[in-house]
This record gives sequence, structure tokens and C-alpha cells, in this order.
Amino acid sequence: MNNNGVWGYRMNLKTILAGSAIALAVHAGSVLAKPGADEVAKLGSTLTPVGAEKAGNADGSIPAWDGGLTNPPATDGVNLPNPFGGESPLFEITAGNVGQYKDKLSPGQVAMLEKYSTFKMRVFPSHRSAVFPQELYDAAKKNAGNVELVAGGNGTTPYEVAVPFPILYGSDSDKALQVMWNHVTRWRGGTLERQVVQVTPLPNGDFAPVKFLESVGFASDLTDGAEVVKADPNVIFYFKQEITAPSRLAGNVLLAHETLDQVKEPRRAWIYNEGQRRVRRAPQVAYDGPGTASDGLRTTDNFDMWNGAPDRYDWKYVEKKEMYIPYNNYDLMSRDLTYNDIVRPGHLNPDLLRYELHRVHVVEATLKSGQRHIYAKRVFYVDEDTWQVSVVDHYDGRGQMWRVAEGYNVIFYHVKVPWYAAESLYDLLSGRYLTNSLTNEEPKPYDFEIEASSKEFTPAALRRSGRK
Repeated sequence: MNNNGVWGYRMNLKTILAGSAIALAVHAGSVLAKPGADEVAKLGSTLTPVGAEKAGNADGSIPAWDGGLTNPPATDGVNLPNPFGGESPLFEITAGNVGQYKDKLSPGQVAMLEKYSTFKMRVFPSHRSAVFPQELYDAAKKNAGNVELVAGGNGTTPYEVAVPFPILYGSDSDKALQVMWNHVTRWRGGTLERQVVQVTPLPNGDFAPVKFLESVGFASDLTDGAEVVKADPNVIFYFKQEITAPSRLAGNVLLAHETLDQVKEPRRAWIYNEGQRRVRRAPQVAYDGPGTASDGLRTTDNFDMWNGAPDRYDWKYVEKKEMYIPYNNYDLMSRDLTYNDIVRPGHLNPDLLRYELHRVHVVEATLKSGQRHIYAKRVFYVDEDTWQVSVVDHYDGRGQMWRVAEGYNVIFYHVKVPWYAAESLYDLLSGRYLTNSLTNEEPKPYDFEIEASSKEFTPAALRRSGRK
């Protein structure tokens, strides 16, 4: 993760209810009829356990969901063999033929193809590989029809594990916010640690990797989780990030306490500066504040494709549609690749990217009158099977396409966690881009089995995390 990403969290409903301070006044839309018993019963029958359409499409180009990737290749948890590695692309979308496929692309993807003659989209057979632990399926069914948006849509009432809204309901605004909270709180395993790399290439492709060591402690998964949730019920997770390279940045550490309702209680963040040997508060870690070591190429709420408080935008659910999105990008995680193999001028190496046809929820966010943000409008394309944002188009104040984000979906099948092999944010005006969460050359990319206590995520612990 990075200085402000929002991670999914595992929350124990009974424990959280004991600290019910976050059960705030209910959003006006939630007084509308919630999904009834007949609709909830569709979960696991005509709908997948997390709310996607189980059936395929009419011509079979999107298959039916049959349980996901339940018989994956063997893995040591570091190398994830590509379950679909023997497949060839069905076709390629380029600047020369993009007109044939515009109805299944975002305007930002079209703009990428038109700007870069070197960019292409290799489209492969679609595989609905999403799979989750049974506990998440059970929790989603309990959540359906019970969980509500809090006042202003700035969070949800307490719920179990993840997928608070497997069945959308209410107004278009309500549905849009429900989609986004499903993304924010989606399942990403328990407390974890990871080693990842971020790059911000120049237009000629030159880059210097920035390496992070990151620890995340989900409130209820901490060794003292019951006490933490009771004492601090509005916190989703605790996050600590140390820059380990390059040497000019190494030793700087960020600490964040991610709050659920960030309008009621803003994200708490502190930074330890190795050069100054001091800890200071970091209120800029929010909204369009600059991302860590991002060279001005992303905002705080760009990380994880979207995170943070939704209150600066008006939200609208547009439609569900079929679209070519990044999917099953195991080649991009290959340990046989170096970062030099992946990074190209203007965009990632397209020969390593995989796109598939899937159904997505389309959500539009328009900046409210009187509010400030560098993005005047954003359009999110959210995969129905994982609730992950897969593509985002960002518009500037003039209404022009500015940046295009892609999240390169994979399933960490050994722990049943959908996530990204990497995510990129392409700046169409400057010709530069940012890619983060690369792991190809890192010794131990993800550890989903660490244990941690809240004491490891205090401001007093920051200085100990810095280099001595």
C-alpha cells in the first residue's frame, strides 16, 4: 500500500456493535426499501455469493461463474504460476482498429490507444476467476438488506468482513456510493506485510524505482483487536510504510489510522522524517494531496484506484455494461521479469498485459459546487465479480480527459484474495505515468500471515521504524 491507500478490513460485527459510535444517522436514501428476503435468496443461486450475475452473456464471450479459480496451480506464495499461461490472444486492439471496439472501451482507454502508437490491448478469453473464502460469502449474505449508508454516504453502518452491499438498492446516488464502499472494503486477506516498488518514468522511459516496506493491521485482526475495536470503533485499519530505497528517501516512514467516516473524523496520519529525526502530523494525506514519492503524478485518493472520503463529489450510478478490462494479469507478476522489462516510454509493456471482456458497474463522480479537487470528474468502471475498480477516467476542470488509471487484476489464489498485480495512472498531457505495487524483483512480496498489535502502529513507534 502507499501513504493513503484504503484497504479492505475484517470487522467483527459483535465487537463493533459494542462500540456503536459509528452507527451514525442513516443516509436519507436508506429509508427506501432494502432488498427483501426473495432478493437476498438470489445470492448463491442466480447471483454469485457477492452479488454478480452468475450467468454468462448471450453469445458466451463472458462465461457463467462456476465458483472461480478453485483448482489453481501449486504455489509457494511467492511465485504465482499463470493458470491461463497457454492461451493466445483472441485479437489485439490498436489505434488502427479501435473504432470497432469503442462500445466496450472507456473514453480514456480510447485516448490511450490514439495517443500512443506503441500501445495495444491484447484481448484473451474471459475467465471469471474470482474466488473468496466461505466466511466472506456467509458475511455478504448477512450484510444484504441490513447494511446502510451513514449520513451523507460517508461510510456504512457496521457489517461483517466485507461486501456491505452485495445487492444495490435505493437512488442512483445511493447505488453509486454502495459500489464504491464495496470497493473500499473489499476482501484483501487479513493483516499483512508487503514489499513493493513504485516507478514514475520520464517520457523517454527512464526511471528510478522507489521501494516500500508496508505493514497493515486491520483493527479486528490485531492481537489486541477486541480492545482496539471497542476503544477506537471508527478505525478500519492501521498502516505503516517505510521507504527502503533510494538512499535519499530511505528511512522516511508514514503512519496512518484509516477512519471509516473521514468527514466525521479525518484520517489520522503522521510522518517520520529521517533527516530531521522527528515525527509530525500529516493532514495533507487526503483527497488531492500529493502521493508519496509520486513526482506529482497522483493524488492521495488515486491510490488503490480510489480511497478516502466521498464527500467532495456528487455520485451517480450510470449502468452495468460489458467492457474490456485488465484481468488475470499473472504475466505481469512473473519473477522472470525485471522492472526494465516492464517499464516502457508512455506506458507499461503491452506484451505483458492481458485484457478480458467482463461486466462492470459504471459510476460517475462530479465535483460539487464550491468544493476543491484537481479532478472535476471521474468515471469508475468496477468489476462485478470482485468489486474492484478496474479502470478510471479522470477529467480536468475544462472537461478534458487528463489521466487514465488501470488496475491489473489477479487472484492470489493460495489465499483466495482478488487484488492487483500493479496499478498504473497515465497522464495524457505530460506523457508520463506512475505504476505502483510492482513486486517482480522483491524477495518476499506478500506475507498474509503476520501478527501485529496496535502498539506497532503508534506515533511513538514511528522513530523506531526509521533507519538508525
